[in-house]
Amino acid sequence: MPHYVLLSKLTPEGAKTLHQDPSRTGAVNQEISDAGCKVLQQFATLGPYDFVSIIEAPDNKAIAHLSIDLAARGTLEITTLAAIPIGELMDALKDGRDLA
Repeated sequence: MPHYVLLSKLTPEGAKTLHQDPSRTGAVNQEISDAGCKVLQQFATLGPYDFVSIIEAPDNKAIAHLSIDLAARGTLEITTLAAIPIGELMDALKDGRDLA
């Protein structure tokens, strides 16, 4: 399945919710699973984003739907990036085809 990176930034409401109930992250991960996606890794980060999540999803439509559903709650802002495993990229570069 394709991989995606979700960069999440808490809104003030999201920070309040998480502070009051830190177990909320586990509930969200279960919702992600219920949506047919899988959390591979998650990190809390310092800087412009509060969390980085590596997600496996069936396709672009599934991850877009998931990202919109999560953001629609108003507790996070999400930037979603498609991620290509480096080995797959190297294989694609070795196939001998050039765009030029």
